[in-house]
Amino acid sequence: MGVKQMNPRSPGTRFQIKDDFSDLTKSFPEKKLLTKQHQKSGRDWRGFVSMRHRGGGNRQHYRVIDFKRDKDNVSAKVIGIEYDPNRNSRIALLEYEDKEKRYILAPLGLTAGDTVASGAEVEIKPGNALPLSAIPIGTTVHNVELEPGRGGKLARSAGAGLSLLAKEAGYAIVKLPSGEQRMIHVNCRATVGQIGNLDAKNVIMGKAGKKRHLGRRPEVRGVVMNPCDHPHGGGEGKSGIGREQPVTPWGKPTLGKKTRRPRRHSDRFILTRRA
Repeated sequence: MGVKQMNPRSPGTRFQIKDDFSDLTKSFPEKKLLTKQHQKSGRDWRGFVSMRHRGGGNRQHYRVIDFKRDKDNVSAKVIGIEYDPNRNSRIALLEYEDKEKRYILAPLGLTAGDTVASGAEVEIKPGNALPLSAIPIGTTVHNVELEPGRGGKLARSAGAGLSLLAKEAGYAIVKLPSGEQRMIHVNCRATVGQIGNLDAKNVIMGKAGKKRHLGRRPEVRGVVMNPCDHPHGGGEGKSGIGREQPVTPWGKPTLGKKTRRPRRHSDRFILTRRA
């Protein structure tokens, strides 16, 4: 992947940096691997807004991704690398020897025509999925399971990768990009390599309209609101928040407040907290 700086022919393109999609080799998705995606507008199962500033955006189909990689000892050929509107990483379309097709997250270096497989005895190369017990120490992995057979949960975004540090007492110790070190059972599967599309972090939208296309509605700072709308609001001219610590519109601490539930069941697996 690469990025390109737009010429400043308009205010929206003055600082815009776009994806050039040069790494894509397939233009249209596999229809049998698409499902409808209903707009939830940031609401939870009760219908209440659980995430603000969400709504609208272009309609998109969901690409069914194989996060489990449970088709063992059957080699698959990479048909092409595709764009996925639901994530910032690329996806690869695989065709197995029995003509079944599946999508996987495209690791760095995987190209059309390559062959990948999954299982405990496959080769250690990007795109192959193995249990952590069969992966050498020091290998970079992605799409790592937290529980055996539940599918990959960790390191699924563009450029993400975990470092396998050690194995002891039936658990593997991995280091996350945040600096956190945690134990994962050696029967959990992981895919070798780092997720591709490394330049995703360098993309600059340049205008508000591109955010709206992604379903992101405008955000307004609390200090420019009235006191009845936000605890930071009010005051004459450009004033501060008037508090020792920033708070949410409902008065709860934010911006640095730890939100992880205390005494969570997975605390015992975390060796070093993230920085």
